[in-house]
Amino acid sequence: MALGILPCTLKFKLFSFHFKSLPARKPILARNSNGLELSNGYASSKAKIDFPGKPEADVVVIGSGIAGLCCAGLLARYQQDVLVLESHDLPGGAAHSFEIKGYKFDSGPSLFSGFQSRGPQANPLAQVLDSLGETVPCATYDSWMVYIPEGEFLSRIGPTEFLKDLEKHASLDAVKEWKKLLDAVLPMSAAAMALPPLSIRGDWGILSTAAARYAPSLVKSFMQMGPQGALGATKLLRPFSEIMDSLELKDPFIRNWMDLLCFLLAGVKSNGILSAEMIYMLAEWYKPGCKLEYPLNGSGAVVDALIRGLQKFGGRIALRSHVENIVVENGRAVGVKLRSGQFIRAKKAVVSNASMWDTLDLLPKEVVPKSYQDRIKMTPQCESFMHLHLGFDAEGIPGDLGIHHIVVNDWKRGVDADQNVVLISVPTMLSPDLAPLGKHVLHAYTPGTEPFGLWEGLDRRSSEYKRLKAERSEVMWRAVERALGPGFRREKCEVKLVGTPLTHQRFLRRNRGTYGPAIQAGKDSFPGQSTPIPQLFCCGDSTFPGIGVPAVAASGAIVANSLVSVSQHSQLLDAIGI
Repeated sequence: MALGILPCTLKFKLFSFHFKSLPARKPILARNSNGLELSNGYASSKAKIDFPGKPEADVVVIGSGIAGLCCAGLLARYQQDVLVLESHDLPGGAAHSFEIKGYKFDSGPSLFSGFQSRGPQANPLAQVLDSLGETVPCATYDSWMVYIPEGEFLSRIGPTEFLKDLEKHASLDAVKEWKKLLDAVLPMSAAAMALPPLSIRGDWGILSTAAARYAPSLVKSFMQMGPQGALGATKLLRPFSEIMDSLELKDPFIRNWMDLLCFLLAGVKSNGILSAEMIYMLAEWYKPGCKLEYPLNGSGAVVDALIRGLQKFGGRIALRSHVENIVVENGRAVGVKLRSGQFIRAKKAVVSNASMWDTLDLLPKEVVPKSYQDRIKMTPQCESFMHLHLGFDAEGIPGDLGIHHIVVNDWKRGVDADQNVVLISVPTMLSPDLAPLGKHVLHAYTPGTEPFGLWEGLDRRSSEYKRLKAERSEVMWRAVERALGPGFRREKCEVKLVGTPLTHQRFLRRNRGTYGPAIQAGKDSFPGQSTPIPQLFCCGDSTFPGIGVPAVAASGAIVANSLVSVSQHSQLLDAIGI
């Protein structure tokens, strides 16, 4: 979640839109027990239903996060009968949008790039949307405001503009080291981007859909890098700090800046992020002509596009359908039981888009191998979030404010320290329809750094909880006041919402309100999509490739690809031109 906090393991851009159609299945019209007619199974959030249509499917997907929707959409495109069950009354998981008093807020991701990308090098979400024939209109920009101990400046992406920022706010040594870094890693980007993520599956069929299909481009990319680049490419799955150390980068600003970028992308610093992830990001953000993009109408527009694609091919989704447990018979996952007591049969597979800890809680303990339980329980977690959602009048707010602002209070504490980094998004600067005329929406948050232990066991109705909310949200209020200037007054906000780790735990069904697994590159790896329970698969930020929008989209695609034949998978790759 958060910032888009956009990890991209292997080669993950964001969004390309080109579509060669396969025949769509006919729309589903079903009537639930209350007599409510459902078009394609997308129930109104006001509908009190267990599920749309028949109580079975080829594949049942638990959760409508980006990963679950990508998996379900592709399965529907593969002509599988798929049903998505969402506990919340809004789809999208950590990426959902919600509306209050005419203000539409993003609950999570806010930083996106690569909407205009095409073909094999588009990121996983782009390729899924291509497969479903859907597009997401967006606005473009090329900078964000940074407030750091050294000063305040407009940080611009691209190969030359950032050098000017470094010269002014850091030093000439920082300029030299930044050039040295880009000269070393940009040649490696071809290897990090050579394998289309949609070609990956979780079985030996990958030898056909990925290895053999893209071997020529992989070989070519390594040859073009030369000996030095090829040697560096062997470090793609190692921590990015190792590349920085090998280049003898010592300037404090460069080291701090890279830690910040790594943390915003993946929730870990440079000593924990995969080199492939950072190499791709540097190539995407610091090459000529690069742009950042924001989806018009917010991150909910991405969710809506995925649901349209799901329904277009006959897939179904039910809101307010809380899965109580996964039903296992004869050692195999055969369906799910809802809180209402309703059993939904899965003829081929159950796919969980819940976190690894929450998925474990859905399973009968006696059927789960102890080694699997122990691995999940021992996996470290990222911390949670504080959120501040505001709706206010635009009067007195600078017209050139910009959409994104990053505040770092103290480099010495580390970017992963609690109450130290605040992210601010004002999406109405690019998408004014998100608020009433002449108003703004704002989302500020502390990204994955709020300790759950401070909140554990508190009663959300207690004075102690309210006091802690006011205390722990103050760092966000101060950051917002700094970014928006004297024209902003917190008492004039028409909407004021403060979210805590307990909010995350409650509304997103996240164990301890966590952002996801805190897995360090070089020390451990994200688990794959399969589980010890036959016919049970997992997708989302608890599986490979990891945390963030592109990564979770890839995880959902891997599951979908693995549940169909190699020939079906290859036909889809041919159809979308990769």
